Amino acid sequence: MDITEEGWRLQLGANIVPGSGVFFRVWAPKAETVSVRILSNNKKRDIRLGKEDQGYFAGLVEGVCRGDRYVYVLDNMDHYPDPASRFQPEGVQGPSEVIDPDEFLWEDEEWESIALRDFIIYELHVGAFTVDGTFEAIIPHLDSVKELGITAIELMPAAQFPGKRNWGYDGVYPYAPQNNYRGPEGLKRLVNAAHKKGLCVILDVVYNHLGPEGNYLHRYAPYFTDRYKTPWGDAVNFDGPYSDGVRHFFISNALYWISEYHVDALRLDAVHGILDFGSRHFLSELREAVKIHAKRSGKNVFVIAESDLNDVRIINPPGMGGYGLDAQWNDDFHHSLHALLTGERKGYYEDFGKVEHLAKAFREGFVYSGEYSAFRKRRHGSTSMDSPASQFVVFSQSHDQVGNRMLGDRLSQTQSFEKLKLAAGVVFLSPYVPQVFMGEEYAEIAPFHYFIDHSDDALVQAIREGRKKEFASFGWEGDPPDPAALRTFSDSKLAGDLRNQGNHKILFEFYQELIRLRREIASLRTLNKETMEVVSFEEDKVLFLRRWYNGDEAFSLFHFGEDIARIGLIIPEGRWDRILESSSSRWGGDKNYAPEKIDSHGPKVTISCCPHGVVLYRLCRRT
Repeated sequence: MDITEEGWRLQLGANIVPGSGVFFRVWAPKAETVSVRILSNNKKRDIRLGKEDQGYFAGLVEGVCRGDRYVYVLDNMDHYPDPASRFQPEGVQGPSEVIDPDEFLWEDEEWESIALRDFIIYELHVGAFTVDGTFEAIIPHLDSVKELGITAIELMPAAQFPGKRNWGYDGVYPYAPQNNYRGPEGLKRLVNAAHKKGLCVILDVVYNHLGPEGNYLHRYAPYFTDRYKTPWGDAVNFDGPYSDGVRHFFISNALYWISEYHVDALRLDAVHGILDFGSRHFLSELREAVKIHAKRSGKNVFVIAESDLNDVRIINPPGMGGYGLDAQWNDDFHHSLHALLTGERKGYYEDFGKVEHLAKAFREGFVYSGEYSAFRKRRHGSTSMDSPASQFVVFSQSHDQVGNRMLGDRLSQTQSFEKLKLAAGVVFLSPYVPQVFMGEEYAEIAPFHYFIDHSDDALVQAIREGRKKEFASFGWEGDPPDPAALRTFSDSKLAGDLRNQGNHKILFEFYQELIRLRREIASLRTLNKETMEVVSFEEDKVLFLRRWYNGDEAFSLFHFGEDIARIGLIIPEGRWDRILESSSSRWGGDKNYAPEKIDSHGPKVTISCCPHGVVLYRLCRRT
C-alpha cells in the first residue's frame, strides 16, 4: 500500500454497498482459504472470499444488511470475529456486526477544530466518569466541562476490550467501540454533542500491543513478532516480514477514527513500545497519512504521543530527521512537580526533587536531555530546547500517574488544599498545553484504581502479581486493591456532586480563573519558550517565571516551601498589579502575603510568598 489516501483508505472489514450487499475484506496471509459466515435469522451460510495479492481475501456478498452478524472461517476450520470489526455486540468472543456508517445523521458540518496551542484538555475514563458509564452519559456533563474552560475532551481507549470494565489498554478490536459503552452509535452521539458545544474530541488509541483475552489476530497474520519484547509481551510487527499489512491495519484504523467518528486528535499510547527499525518509522508514515487526510478534508487533525524516551525525534519535523508528530506528553514536567509537592523520592521520582528540575522543564521541556538518570542507571534523553512549547502536554495528574500508584490515590487524598492550588497554577501558567484529569478540578476524593474484568483466572492472577512487582521500586507497603474486584472499579467512579461543596467548589472556581486568565492575557496565552525568563531559588524552594508578548508582561512565583519566603526579584520598571494569589480568602486561604501593587524603580524588589502558594502579577504601566 502506498502513502496516498487512496492507498490507506478504509478497505478492511464489512462495508455496505448500497443496493448490492456488503463487501468484506480481511488480511489473512496465514490462511489458504477464507469464508465469511453470515449469521442471520438463526441461520448461517458460508461464502468463500476471493484471494487477492499479499494475503488479502475479499468479496461482495448479496443479501447481507446492517445488523447482520458474521465471523470469518479460516481454512474451513476455525472461525473468529473480524479483526477490523466495527462492533462486537456480544463482546470479544462473539460475532462481529455489520454497521452502516452513513446511518448516523451528523450535525457538526460547520465544526472547525481549534489550533493545538489553544487546547485545554480534559482526560476522562468513559466507564468511571458517570454512574451509567456510557458514551451518552457524558453528554449532560459537557456543559460543566465547558464552563470550566476546557476546549478538548480526551477519552481513554474505547476500543472493544474483554468484560465490562477495563482501562481500555487491553483492547483487542481496535475498530469497534466498546459494547457496554453503547458502541458506535453512542460514541458518534458523544462526538456530535461535543462539537455542537465547541469542544474538540481526542481519542486515546493503542498501537503498541493488544490485550491477551479475545485476541485472535495471530490466527490471521503475523501481527506480532518475537524479535522484540515489550512490557505486554511480543511486539507488534512493524518492520519484519508481512509488516506492510500490519502497518496498513493500524494506519487505516487512525484514518477510520478521524473520518468515520470525526475525532479531532489521536493520542498514541506508549509509543516507546512501537519498535520499528525499518528505513521509515511507522509513526512517520502514520502522521503523513493523517496529514494527507486532514488536508483533503479541510480539517485540523492532530497526533499526540505518549513516550518515556525524551526523544525529540518523535516531534521533530521529517526535515530534521523526526517523525513529525504534533505533540507529546511531558512526563518530566509531571515528575518534577510531583516530587516537589509530595517529597516522594522512590521509583522514578529519585531523579527529581529540586526546584531547578522544574525550572528546566519550564525552560526546555525535558528535564533529562542526556544527563545521567539514577533511576535508569544510564544517561537519558535528548535536548528539547528548540522544540516549540505547543508540542508539549503537561499535567499534575493523569490516569497513569494516579492509577499506577498502589492505592490509586489522587493529590487531593494526600496533599493539602494549598498544594492543590499550587499544582494547578504551575500547569496553567506554564507555556505548554495543559491537561486536567477528570475530577482533579474540584479535588475528587474517589481514587482511580487499575481495574479489569477478564474471564481467565490464570490471566487475572498473573496481572495481580505483575502489579505488585511494578510497585516494588516505590517501596509501597501492603497489597493493592484487587484489580478484578467489582468494588475496585465502583470505588473509582467520580463523586461529581462534590463540585458544588465547600473547598471543592472553591478549587473548581480557582481552576476556572486560571484558565480565564490564561486565555485572556496575551503573555499567558502565547505558548513561547523564547519570551520567558525562569529563575529557581533552590534554598527558598521558589520558582520565578516571567512571560511577555507584544508589550504585555506577567510574572508568577511558585513556592514549594513550608515557611514564608521573601524573594528579591529583578523585574522591569513599572507598576505591577497582583491579579491572583492562592492564599487569599477568595480562594480559601487565610490572607494575602504578597503586596497588591508593586512600583518597581530600582534594581530589585522583595516579595513575600506564602507556604505552598502561587501569586501572579501583571504589568499595568511602564515607567
